[in-house]
Amino acid sequence: MTPRTKVGFLYNHDAGHQVRHSAAVIPALLAGHPAIEITVLATSDARLEAVRGVSGTEAGKRCKFVRLDIPAWHKPIAQLLDTVMPFSRLDHLYSNRAVFAFLDAVVVTEGTSLFLRKLRGLDHLKILRIDHGAGDRSIGFQPSFVGNDLVLLPGAKQRQRFLQLGYLRPEQIAVVGYPKFDAVNLAAGRHRKFFADDKPVVLYNPHPEPRMSSWYDMGLNVLEYFAGSTDYNLIFAPHVMLFKRRLHATLEGLAVRWRGDVPEKYRRCSNIRIDTGSAACLDMTYTLAADIYLGDVSSQIYEFLIEPRPCIFLNPRRAQWQDDPNYAFWHFGPVVSDIKRLDHALRRALRDHAVYSAIQQQAFQSTFDLQTVPSAVRAAEAIAGFLAQGRIRLNQPDP
Repeated sequence: MTPRTKVGFLYNHDAGHQVRHSAAVIPALLAGHPAIEITVLATSDARLEAVRGVSGTEAGKRCKFVRLDIPAWHKPIAQLLDTVMPFSRLDHLYSNRAVFAFLDAVVVTEGTSLFLRKLRGLDHLKILRIDHGAGDRSIGFQPSFVGNDLVLLPGAKQRQRFLQLGYLRPEQIAVVGYPKFDAVNLAAGRHRKFFADDKPVVLYNPHPEPRMSSWYDMGLNVLEYFAGSTDYNLIFAPHVMLFKRRLHATLEGLAVRWRGDVPEKYRRCSNIRIDTGSAACLDMTYTLAADIYLGDVSSQIYEFLIEPRPCIFLNPRRAQWQDDPNYAFWHFGPVVSDIKRLDHALRRALRDHAVYSAIQQQAFQSTFDLQTVPSAVRAAEAIAGFLAQGRIRLNQPDP
Protein backbone atom coordinates (compact mmCIF):
# COMPACT_ATOMS: atom_id res chain seq x y z
CA MET A 1 0.00 0.00 0.00
CA THR A 2 1.43 3.38 -1.04
CA PRO A 3 1.56 5.79 1.90
CA ARG A 4 -0.54 8.93 1.56
CA THR A 5 1.07 12.35 1.33
CA LYS A 6 0.20 14.35 4.43
CA VAL A 7 -0.23 18.08 3.98
CA GLY A 8 -1.10 20.57 6.68
CA PHE A 9 -2.76 23.94 6.15
CA LEU A 10 -1.59 26.20 8.97
CA TYR A 11 -3.44 29.24 10.37
CA ASN A 12 -1.27 30.68 13.11
CA HIS A 13 -2.24 34.30 13.63
CA ASP A 14 -4.19 36.59 15.95
CA ALA A 15 -6.93 37.29 13.40
CA GLY A 16 -8.66 35.58 10.49
CA HIS A 17 -7.48 37.78 7.63
CA GLN A 18 -5.17 35.09 6.24
CA VAL A 19 -7.74 32.29 6.01
CA ARG A 20 -9.22 33.08 2.61
CA HIS A 21 -5.81 33.33 0.99
CA SER A 22 -5.26 29.58 1.23
CA ALA A 23 -8.43 27.84 2.46
CA ALA A 24 -10.02 27.90 -1.00
CA VAL A 25 -7.16 25.67 -2.16
CA ILE A 26 -8.24 22.86 0.18
CA PRO A 27 -11.35 21.69 -1.75
CA ALA A 28 -9.45 22.01 -5.04
CA LEU A 29 -6.67 19.80 -3.69
CA LEU A 30 -9.15 17.25 -2.36
CA ALA A 31 -11.06 17.14 -5.66
CA GLY A 32 -8.05 16.70 -7.89
CA HIS A 33 -5.69 14.70 -5.70
CA PRO A 34 -7.43 12.21 -3.40
CA ALA A 35 -4.10 10.62 -2.42
CA ILE A 36 -3.25 13.77 -0.47
CA GLU A 37 -4.41 13.74 3.14
CA ILE A 38 -5.11 17.21 4.55
CA THR A 39 -4.94 18.37 8.15
CA VAL A 40 -6.11 21.88 9.05
CA LEU A 41 -4.10 23.34 11.91
CA ALA A 42 -5.29 26.52 13.62
CA THR A 43 -4.63 28.30 16.88
CA SER A 44 -8.26 29.12 17.71
CA ASP A 45 -11.71 27.64 17.27
CA ALA A 46 -12.70 30.77 15.34
CA ARG A 47 -9.95 30.12 12.77
CA LEU A 48 -11.01 26.48 12.41
CA GLU A 49 -14.62 27.54 11.82
CA ALA A 50 -13.51 30.15 9.29
CA VAL A 51 -11.61 27.49 7.35
CA ARG A 52 -14.65 25.19 7.42
CA GLY A 53 -16.77 28.04 6.08
CA VAL A 54 -14.45 28.69 3.15
CA SER A 55 -13.44 25.12 2.32
CA GLY A 56 -16.97 23.69 2.39
CA THR A 57 -18.84 20.60 3.52
CA GLU A 58 -16.73 18.00 1.74
CA ALA A 59 -13.54 19.35 3.30
CA GLY A 60 -15.24 19.27 6.66
CA LYS A 61 -15.83 15.55 6.21
CA ARG A 62 -12.51 14.55 4.68
CA CYS A 63 -9.97 16.76 6.49
CA LYS A 64 -8.69 16.54 10.03
CA PHE A 65 -9.19 19.74 12.00
CA VAL A 66 -6.70 20.23 14.82
CA ARG A 67 -6.70 23.05 17.37
CA LEU A 68 -3.14 23.98 18.32
CA ASP A 69 -2.50 25.25 21.84
CA ILE A 70 0.38 26.16 24.13
CA PRO A 71 0.92 25.04 27.74
CA ALA A 72 -1.16 26.96 30.27
CA TRP A 73 1.91 28.22 32.11
CA HIS A 74 3.23 29.80 28.89
CA LYS A 75 0.16 31.99 28.46
CA PRO A 76 0.96 34.76 30.99
CA ILE A 77 4.43 35.01 29.45
CA ALA A 78 2.92 35.13 25.97
CA GLN A 79 0.49 37.87 26.96
CA LEU A 80 3.40 40.03 28.04
CA LEU A 81 5.81 39.29 25.19
CA ASP A 82 3.22 39.45 22.39
CA THR A 83 3.25 43.23 22.71
CA VAL A 84 6.77 43.37 21.28
CA MET A 85 7.22 40.13 19.32
CA PRO A 86 5.14 37.25 17.84
CA PHE A 87 5.85 35.04 20.86
CA SER A 88 2.55 33.14 20.77
CA ARG A 89 2.94 32.31 17.10
CA LEU A 90 6.43 30.95 17.67
CA ASP A 91 5.34 29.05 20.76
CA HIS A 92 2.45 27.43 18.91
CA LEU A 93 4.99 26.03 16.48
CA TYR A 94 7.44 24.89 19.14
CA SER A 95 4.84 23.38 21.48
CA ASN A 96 3.21 21.41 18.66
CA ARG A 97 6.34 20.20 16.89
CA ALA A 98 5.20 16.59 17.35
CA VAL A 99 2.11 17.36 15.27
CA PHE A 100 4.21 18.81 12.45
CA ALA A 101 6.55 15.79 12.57
CA PHE A 102 3.83 13.59 11.05
CA LEU A 103 3.32 15.89 8.07
CA ASP A 104 5.21 15.81 4.78
CA ALA A 105 4.46 19.42 3.90
CA VAL A 106 2.72 22.43 5.38
CA VAL A 107 1.00 25.29 3.52
CA VAL A 108 1.51 28.60 5.32
CA THR A 109 0.50 32.22 4.81
CA GLU A 110 3.08 34.17 6.84
CA GLY A 111 6.75 34.31 7.72
CA THR A 112 7.02 33.16 11.33
CA SER A 113 6.20 29.65 10.08
CA LEU A 114 9.84 29.39 8.97
CA PHE A 115 10.66 28.89 12.65
CA LEU A 116 9.74 25.26 11.92
CA ARG A 117 13.09 25.05 10.13
CA LYS A 118 14.86 25.45 13.47
CA LEU A 119 13.02 22.67 15.29
CA ARG A 120 14.50 19.23 15.78
CA GLY A 121 12.80 16.41 13.94
CA LEU A 122 11.34 18.57 11.18
CA ASP A 123 14.17 18.45 8.65
CA HIS A 124 11.93 16.54 6.24
CA LEU A 125 9.06 19.06 6.35
CA LYS A 126 8.46 21.04 3.17
CA ILE A 127 7.12 24.57 3.62
CA LEU A 128 4.88 25.92 0.87
CA ARG A 129 3.87 29.57 1.13
CA ILE A 130 0.78 31.30 -0.22
CA ASP A 131 1.32 34.82 1.02
CA HIS A 132 -1.55 36.93 2.36
CA GLY A 133 -1.97 40.02 0.24
CA ALA A 134 -0.27 41.30 -2.90
CA GLY A 135 1.10 44.69 -1.96
CA ASP A 136 4.33 46.51 -2.73
CA ARG A 137 5.87 47.07 0.71
CA SER A 138 9.31 45.62 1.38
CA ILE A 139 7.85 43.39 4.11
CA GLY A 140 6.42 41.23 1.32
CA PHE A 141 9.82 40.82 -0.35
CA GLN A 142 12.20 39.67 2.35
CA PRO A 143 15.37 37.54 1.98
CA SER A 144 13.79 35.05 4.40
CA PHE A 145 11.43 33.89 1.64
CA VAL A 146 14.27 31.69 0.42
CA GLY A 147 13.53 29.40 3.36
CA ASN A 148 10.31 28.26 1.71
CA ASP A 149 10.51 25.26 -0.59
CA LEU A 150 7.79 26.66 -2.86
CA VAL A 151 6.27 30.15 -2.99
CA LEU A 152 2.93 30.52 -4.77
CA LEU A 153 2.65 34.06 -6.10
CA PRO A 154 -0.35 35.92 -7.52
CA GLY A 155 1.29 37.49 -10.54
CA ALA A 156 4.25 38.61 -12.64
CA LYS A 157 4.96 41.67 -10.48
CA GLN A 158 5.94 39.64 -7.44
CA ARG A 159 7.86 37.05 -9.45
CA GLN A 160 9.94 39.67 -11.24
CA ARG A 161 10.76 41.56 -8.06
CA PHE A 162 11.84 38.42 -6.16
CA LEU A 163 14.08 37.35 -9.03
CA GLN A 164 15.60 40.81 -9.41
CA LEU A 165 16.36 40.90 -5.68
CA GLY A 166 17.82 37.41 -5.85
CA TYR A 167 15.72 36.20 -2.91
CA LEU A 168 14.10 33.31 -4.80
CA ARG A 169 15.19 30.97 -7.56
CA PRO A 170 12.85 30.40 -10.53
CA GLU A 171 12.21 26.79 -9.47
CA GLN A 172 10.94 28.01 -6.09
CA ILE A 173 8.15 30.07 -7.68
CA ALA A 174 4.74 29.17 -9.03
CA VAL A 175 2.47 31.96 -10.32
CA VAL A 176 -1.09 30.83 -9.58
CA GLY A 177 -3.30 33.93 -9.32
CA TYR A 178 -5.15 34.93 -6.16
CA PRO A 179 -7.10 32.14 -4.40
CA LYS A 180 -8.82 34.67 -2.13
CA PHE A 181 -10.88 35.84 -5.10
CA ASP A 182 -12.27 32.29 -5.36
CA ALA A 183 -13.42 32.50 -1.73
CA VAL A 184 -15.44 35.71 -2.21
CA ASN A 185 -18.77 36.40 -3.90
CA LEU A 186 -17.44 39.09 -6.20
CA ALA A 187 -20.62 39.51 -8.25
CA ALA A 188 -22.83 40.28 -5.25
CA GLY A 189 -20.40 42.61 -3.49
CA ARG A 190 -20.93 45.73 -5.57
CA HIS A 191 -24.66 45.69 -4.85
CA ARG A 192 -24.37 45.86 -1.05
CA LYS A 193 -25.84 49.02 0.46
CA PHE A 194 -24.89 50.23 3.91
CA PHE A 195 -26.50 53.68 3.87
CA ALA A 196 -30.00 54.96 3.19
CA ASP A 197 -28.93 57.44 0.52
CA ASP A 198 -26.83 57.17 -2.64
CA LYS A 199 -23.99 59.51 -1.72
CA PRO A 200 -20.51 58.25 -2.64
CA VAL A 201 -19.21 55.70 -0.14
CA VAL A 202 -15.62 56.15 0.99
CA LEU A 203 -13.72 53.26 2.56
CA TYR A 204 -11.08 54.39 5.07
CA ASN A 205 -8.70 51.44 5.47
CA PRO A 206 -5.62 52.41 7.54
CA HIS A 207 -2.87 49.89 8.24
CA PRO A 208 -1.38 49.25 11.73
CA GLU A 209 2.25 49.62 10.58
CA PRO A 210 3.70 52.23 13.00
CA ARG A 211 5.95 54.05 10.51
CA MET A 212 3.55 54.25 7.60
CA SER A 213 -0.02 54.18 8.90
CA SER A 214 -2.14 57.33 8.70
CA TRP A 215 -4.22 56.37 11.72
CA TYR A 216 -1.95 57.55 14.52
CA ASP A 217 -1.42 61.09 13.20
CA MET A 218 -4.43 61.72 11.01
CA GLY A 219 -7.13 59.11 11.69
CA LEU A 220 -9.36 61.07 14.07
CA ASN A 221 -9.14 64.09 11.77
CA VAL A 222 -10.42 61.91 8.94
CA LEU A 223 -13.39 60.78 11.06
CA GLU A 224 -14.07 64.38 12.06
CA TYR A 225 -14.10 65.48 8.42
CA PHE A 226 -16.70 62.89 7.47
CA ALA A 227 -18.78 63.54 10.59
CA GLY A 228 -19.23 67.08 9.31
CA SER A 229 -19.72 66.14 5.66
CA THR A 230 -23.05 66.18 3.83
CA ASP A 231 -21.49 64.89 0.60
CA TYR A 232 -20.11 61.46 1.50
CA ASN A 233 -20.75 58.31 3.48
CA LEU A 234 -17.80 56.65 5.24
CA ILE A 235 -16.99 53.05 6.07
CA PHE A 236 -14.18 52.96 8.60
CA ALA A 237 -12.80 49.41 8.27
CA PRO A 238 -9.09 49.37 9.10
CA HIS A 239 -6.73 46.46 8.67
CA VAL A 240 -8.10 43.94 11.15
CA MET A 241 -4.90 43.95 13.22
CA LEU A 242 -5.08 47.68 14.06
CA PHE A 243 -7.68 47.16 16.78
CA LYS A 244 -6.38 43.78 17.92
CA ARG A 245 -3.64 45.47 19.94
CA ARG A 246 -3.06 48.73 21.76
CA LEU A 247 0.66 48.86 21.12
CA HIS A 248 2.05 48.38 17.62
CA ALA A 249 5.74 47.86 17.04
CA THR A 250 7.88 47.12 14.02
CA LEU A 251 11.48 46.05 13.61
CA GLU A 252 11.59 47.99 10.35
CA GLY A 253 12.78 51.33 11.66
CA LEU A 254 12.21 50.32 15.30
CA ALA A 255 8.96 52.28 15.52
CA VAL A 256 6.34 51.93 18.26
CA ARG A 257 2.90 53.59 18.30
CA TRP A 258 -0.06 53.55 20.67
CA ARG A 259 -3.47 52.97 19.12
CA GLY A 260 -6.23 55.10 20.63
CA ASP A 261 -9.96 54.43 20.64
CA VAL A 262 -12.67 55.69 18.31
CA PRO A 263 -14.75 58.34 20.15
CA GLU A 264 -18.37 57.34 20.59
CA LYS A 265 -19.67 60.41 18.78
CA TYR A 266 -18.49 59.02 15.44
CA ARG A 267 -20.40 55.78 16.00
CA ARG A 268 -23.59 57.82 16.26
CA CYS A 269 -23.17 59.51 12.85
CA SER A 270 -25.70 58.23 10.31
CA ASN A 271 -23.20 58.61 7.46
CA ILE A 272 -20.39 56.69 9.21
CA ARG A 273 -20.16 52.91 9.61
CA ILE A 274 -17.40 51.72 11.95
CA ASP A 275 -16.23 48.11 11.81
CA THR A 276 -12.92 47.21 13.41
CA GLY A 277 -12.98 43.46 13.05
CA SER A 278 -16.10 41.65 11.84
CA ALA A 279 -16.11 39.07 9.03
CA ALA A 280 -16.98 41.88 6.62
CA CYS A 281 -13.46 43.25 7.15
CA LEU A 282 -12.01 39.96 5.90
CA ASP A 283 -14.11 38.91 2.91
CA MET A 284 -13.91 42.02 0.69
CA THR A 285 -17.41 43.15 1.67
CA TYR A 286 -16.28 46.75 2.08
CA THR A 287 -13.67 46.88 -0.69
CA LEU A 288 -16.37 45.77 -3.12
CA ALA A 289 -19.09 48.07 -1.79
CA ALA A 290 -17.13 51.35 -1.66
CA ASP A 291 -16.90 53.97 -4.40
CA ILE A 292 -13.63 55.56 -3.21
CA TYR A 293 -10.66 54.04 -1.39
CA LEU A 294 -8.92 56.12 1.29
CA GLY A 295 -5.87 54.51 2.88
CA ASP A 296 -2.13 54.36 3.32
CA VAL A 297 -0.10 51.12 2.89
CA SER A 298 -2.55 48.22 3.09
CA SER A 299 -2.37 45.71 0.25
CA GLN A 300 -6.18 45.74 0.25
CA ILE A 301 -5.84 48.52 -2.31
CA TYR A 302 -5.16 45.84 -4.93
CA GLU A 303 -8.28 43.91 -3.96
CA PHE A 304 -10.25 47.16 -4.25
CA LEU A 305 -8.96 47.55 -7.81
CA ILE A 306 -10.71 44.41 -9.00
CA GLU A 307 -12.92 47.20 -10.33
CA PRO A 308 -10.93 50.39 -11.03
CA ARG A 309 -12.24 53.21 -8.85
CA PRO A 310 -10.95 56.45 -7.34
CA CYS A 311 -8.23 56.16 -4.67
CA ILE A 312 -6.63 58.59 -2.22
CA PHE A 313 -3.56 57.98 -0.06
CA LEU A 314 -2.71 59.69 3.23
CA ASN A 315 0.89 60.67 3.93
CA PRO A 316 0.98 62.44 7.32
CA ARG A 317 4.70 61.76 7.82
CA ARG A 318 5.53 63.17 4.37
CA ALA A 319 7.33 60.10 3.06
CA GLN A 320 9.34 60.66 -0.12
CA TRP A 321 7.35 58.09 -2.04
CA GLN A 322 7.49 59.09 -5.69
CA ASP A 323 10.42 56.87 -6.75
CA ASP A 324 10.14 54.28 -3.99
CA PRO A 325 8.93 50.84 -5.20
CA ASN A 326 7.47 50.21 -1.75
CA TYR A 327 4.92 52.94 -2.49
CA ALA A 328 4.18 51.97 -6.10
CA PHE A 329 0.43 51.91 -5.44
CA TRP A 330 0.43 55.60 -4.43
CA HIS A 331 0.50 56.38 -8.14
CA PHE A 332 -3.15 55.23 -8.33
CA GLY A 333 -4.59 58.51 -7.04
CA PRO A 334 -3.92 61.78 -5.18
CA VAL A 335 -1.58 61.69 -2.15
CA VAL A 336 -2.55 63.91 0.79
CA SER A 337 -0.08 65.12 3.42
CA ASP A 338 -2.35 67.72 5.05
CA ILE A 339 -5.86 66.90 6.27
CA LYS A 340 -6.97 70.31 5.03
CA ARG A 341 -6.46 69.00 1.49
CA LEU A 342 -8.71 65.96 1.95
CA ASP A 343 -11.85 67.66 0.64
CA HIS A 344 -10.03 68.81 -2.50
CA ALA A 345 -8.53 65.34 -2.98
CA LEU A 346 -11.95 63.67 -2.75
CA ARG A 347 -13.40 65.93 -5.41
CA ARG A 348 -10.31 65.53 -7.57
CA ALA A 349 -10.35 61.75 -7.22
CA LEU A 350 -13.91 61.58 -8.53
CA ARG A 351 -13.39 64.16 -11.26
CA ASP A 352 -10.02 62.94 -12.50
CA HIS A 353 -10.34 59.19 -12.16
CA ALA A 354 -9.85 58.73 -15.90
CA VAL A 355 -6.28 59.97 -15.40
CA TYR A 356 -5.55 57.06 -13.05
CA SER A 357 -7.80 54.33 -14.44
CA ALA A 358 -5.34 52.97 -17.01
CA ILE A 359 -2.53 52.92 -14.42
CA GLN A 360 -4.79 51.02 -12.02
CA GLN A 361 -5.79 48.46 -14.63
CA GLN A 362 -2.22 47.83 -15.72
CA ALA A 363 -1.04 47.42 -12.12
CA PHE A 364 -3.92 45.04 -11.32
CA GLN A 365 -3.08 42.83 -14.30
CA SER A 366 0.59 42.76 -13.34
CA THR A 367 -0.30 41.93 -9.74
CA PHE A 368 -2.89 39.22 -10.42
CA ASP A 369 -2.42 36.62 -13.14
CA LEU A 370 -6.09 35.64 -13.38
CA GLN A 371 -7.08 33.01 -15.92
CA THR A 372 -10.10 30.90 -16.87
CA VAL A 373 -8.92 28.17 -14.50
CA PRO A 374 -9.62 29.37 -10.92
CA SER A 375 -6.61 30.45 -8.92
CA ALA A 376 -7.37 27.91 -6.19
CA VAL A 377 -7.24 25.08 -8.73
CA ARG A 378 -3.96 26.37 -10.16
CA ALA A 379 -2.53 26.56 -6.63
CA ALA A 380 -3.67 23.01 -5.91
CA GLU A 381 -2.01 21.77 -9.10
CA ALA A 382 1.22 23.58 -8.24
CA ILE A 383 1.27 22.03 -4.77
CA ALA A 384 0.47 18.54 -6.03
CA GLY A 385 3.04 18.86 -8.81
CA PHE A 386 5.72 19.88 -6.34
CA LEU A 387 4.91 16.97 -4.01
CA ALA A 388 4.89 14.51 -6.91
CA GLN A 389 8.47 15.33 -7.83
CA GLY A 390 9.58 12.87 -5.16
CA ARG A 391 11.58 15.34 -3.12
CA ILE A 392 9.69 14.64 0.10
CA ARG A 393 10.08 11.86 2.57
CA LEU A 394 6.67 10.30 3.02
CA ASN A 395 5.93 9.62 6.65
CA GLN A 396 4.67 6.39 8.11
CA PRO A 397 1.04 6.28 9.28
CA ASP A 398 0.30 7.99 12.57
CA PRO A 399 1.00 5.75 15.57
